[in-house]
Amino acid sequence: MLLRMSTLFLRTLREDPADAEVPSHRLLVRAGYIRRAAPGIYTWLPLGFEVLRNIEGIVRQEMNAIGAQEVHFPALLPREPFEASNRWTEYGDNIFRLKDRKDADYLLGPTHEEMFTLLVKDLYSSYKDLPVWLYQIQTKYRDEQRPRAGILRGREFVMKDSYSFDIDEESLQRSYQAHRDAYVRIFDRFGFDYVVVEAMAGAMGGSASEEFLATAEHGEDTYVRCTTCDYAANVEAVTVRLTEPVAFAGLPASHVEETPNTPTIDSLVDHLNAEFPRTDRRWQASDTLKNVVVVLLHPDGTREPLAVGVPGDREVDEKRLQAQVEPAELSPFTEEDFAANPALKKGYIGPGALGSENASGVRFLIDPRVSPGTAWVTGADEDARHVLDLVAGRDFTADGVIEAAEVRAGDPCPRDGGALETARGIEMGHIFMLGRRYAEALDCKVLDENGKLVTVTMGSYGIGVSRAVAAIVENSHDDIGIIWPREVAPADVHLLATGKDPAVFEFADRLALDLETAGVRVLYDDRKGVSPGVKFKDAELLGMPTIAVIGKNLADGMVEVRDRKSGERRDVPSGEALSVLVEECARI
Repeated sequence: MLLRMSTLFLRTLREDPADAEVPSHRLLVRAGYIRRAAPGIYTWLPLGFEVLRNIEGIVRQEMNAIGAQEVHFPALLPREPFEASNRWTEYGDNIFRLKDRKDADYLLGPTHEEMFTLLVKDLYSSYKDLPVWLYQIQTKYRDEQRPRAGILRGREFVMKDSYSFDIDEESLQRSYQAHRDAYVRIFDRFGFDYVVVEAMAGAMGGSASEEFLATAEHGEDTYVRCTTCDYAANVEAVTVRLTEPVAFAGLPASHVEETPNTPTIDSLVDHLNAEFPRTDRRWQASDTLKNVVVVLLHPDGTREPLAVGVPGDREVDEKRLQAQVEPAELSPFTEEDFAANPALKKGYIGPGALGSENASGVRFLIDPRVSPGTAWVTGADEDARHVLDLVAGRDFTADGVIEAAEVRAGDPCPRDGGALETARGIEMGHIFMLGRRYAEALDCKVLDENGKLVTVTMGSYGIGVSRAVAAIVENSHDDIGIIWPREVAPADVHLLATGKDPAVFEFADRLALDLETAGVRVLYDDRKGVSPGVKFKDAELLGMPTIAVIGKNLADGMVEVRDRKSGERRDVPSGEALSVLVEECARI
């Protein structure tokens, strides 16, 4: 493949786009790979589309290699299957809904579980047909409230989604492992650093959930890894290492005290140390119980207040909380909400007013650290008053437990107790055992070996294909531009003809054609009247793995070859340039 910059539909930019927040957004726009069409919607230009197709090609090769079969569903989908699975309601405002001229409801597909399930139900009826693994590479649509970071978080994106259909859990385990192994090969070929972490299945349900995260300083996802074992997890999936309950016997009775001007944890701790000093140590924020109230907006439009109790030295992590309450969405508890719930005293909320059986009727969930027998200082449900020595399980109970407190570096690993460290990443792939949710909702059954109808069990396996383009750039760039791994780059060699000497352009023309004949993908800067400096800047910005410069040193019989990643430069005899470049491009 030979691309000539004199005719290539390309304009590079010297200035960053005003709305660029992350390096991939900035560089992909500046280098002419993508162009913004609307908020969260991007046009793929020739070089960008070539990268996207290369990534799709890697995914196809590895999926086909395990025996998965490619299908392609429409993006425009009817309402009825999503009604059956209840996701027409659960998705709320996150999907694009539309009506046809006959007033029938449709949506632009955010994902295709229902369609895959109905297809298998339509065509397969026996355990002998299973397992079957189907996948597609398809454009998806989600009405992101705040699209950002270019193609990392858009309203329209390309995704590979695949599903396994099995007769039982044992067979599902094999399907899951085959897909996991394929994912490792796919992400190895993408050429960026990644980690595999435990994850939550989210609104789609399921179990045995793992995410493939591209490590990135600007990644939206925070994950943790243990410093003493191989445990790694998205923070949303981290669980608190439980302690044994403490016996109530001998613990002092709870008592309410005046605590004026203490609406915050810091002010409360200062007051406790001044007015109620401990004999063993000073009071700390971790001795207090903070009760945070939010509103859950359910897909059917109902609003439900929810209180979450966490140790006072920790904040409620909204992403962790959101993952626990899906498909509901979080909304602040406003002054109007406090007015409508007079039992809740702002700044002094305590367990006495919380819980479905108590004064406010507000559901109350607590952090696992608030375990039976632990004593706390918390609001007394009266202005300027707190209760001390309030013991969980003796003096109050909650409606349940929730993992919503922030996770910190240094927290104990839930597996071996070692210290956790935190890092950032971009979710690139998600695999999980989906189970029977959609098969049951859509009545996808087959006859087993005994002639009995049984519900199939499913696995779900997704990859963000268009997101991978940005993730690679996030992981592989420098101050001057992109550095593409060879397997995904739009060309192997960026060939530059510099200067005005006709002999330079004649040699470069022949070399470009010879490289193309040898199967090397070439981006040839054959522009005349463009300065060498501009050509060098464009080559560095565009990021092909190998740069070959034909210029003044051709008179001495030499061609300069540069490695974009290492910056290494070397001169090779012009007569050997073809063989050197072919050999260079054969290395993956």
